[in-house]
Amino acid sequence: MLYQHILVPIDGSETSVVAMDEAIKLAKALNSKITVVQVMALDPYIADAYVKTGQTNELIERTRTYLLEVLEQAKQKFANEGITVETKLLEGFVVHEEIIQATQDLKADLIVMGSHGRTGVRKLVLGSVAQKVLGESHIPVLIVR
Repeated sequence: MLYQHILVPIDGSETSVVAMDEAIKLAKALNSKITVVQVMALDPYIADAYVKTGQTNELIERTRTYLLEVLEQAKQKFANEGITVETKLLEGFVVHEEIIQATQDLKADLIVMGSHGRTGVRKLVLGSVAQKVLGESHIPVLIVR
């Protein structure tokens, strides 16, 4: 069967909602397993002690709490459609690398994610997680807007 395990990276944006909607359609049509992930991007300066010793701080914990709430909302969205999902909060310095690593760790065979559709100078300055995932992933990536 094609696409038995779909990874859906989210960031709390409207494009994440669109990506979840597409993943719901695919999961229903293909009877696929879904894992929704969100990456807590660690700032090297703020998270230095956390990375080296595991000692957390208030900013990290507030961020973690917020991101877990976003994941719980995503889980509920899928549940409302009759789909059970797993959720994972990933941590790392480079968001797209964490997403790609998660596909390998979880043995996902499709990534469905949103793109903010930035172009021109904004894309060059801000970069694009979706573009980097698309360029470096070894599995198919469905980008939705």
